[in-house]
Amino acid sequence: MIAVPVPWVFVLAYLCGVMVDLAYPLRPPLGATTGVKIAGALLFLIGAIIAGWGWVMFWKARTTRVPGNESSSLVTGGPYRSTRNPMYVGLTLAYLGEAGMLTQIWPLLFLPLVLVYLNAVVIPLEERKLAEVFGPSYDDYRHRVRRWI
Repeated sequence: MIAVPVPWVFVLAYLCGVMVDLAYPLRPPLGATTGVKIAGALLFLIGAIIAGWGWVMFWKARTTRVPGNESSSLVTGGPYRSTRNPMYVGLTLAYLGEAGMLTQIWPLLFLPLVLVYLNAVVIPLEERKLAEVFGPSYDDYRHRVRRWI
C-alpha cells in the first residue's frame, strides 16, 4: 500500500539534507565537533539496536514488517512494551545520530517531514489494519502503550 518502505523514507530525507548541505555547508563550532560526533555515534548505536530489536521481534512472531499488510500476530513484548513503534523510534534516533557523526545540520531540517508523514499516513494505516485484525486486543494495547515514547 505504501510505495516507499519506511526505512527508505528516512534515507531519502537524509539524502535531501545532504544535497542541501553540499550546496550550503553548515557546521557546528569547531569545539563542539568531537562531542557532537561522540553523541551522534551513541545515538546511532542506540537507534540501530532499538530498530533492530523491534524488527527481530516481528521476525520471531512471523508477522509482516510491511505497513498496511495484515499482521498475523500482535507483538507486545520487548520494546513494544514501551512504544508501539520501536522501529520508527530507532530509525529516528539513528537518523539524528548519523547527522551528529557526520556533523551535518541540514538533514535535521528534513526529519520533521518524515515524522509528519509517519504520523499522518503510515501509522494511521497500520493502526487501522491492526484494529481490524485484532479488535479489542489491539484497542487495549493502544490504550496501555504510547505511540512513540
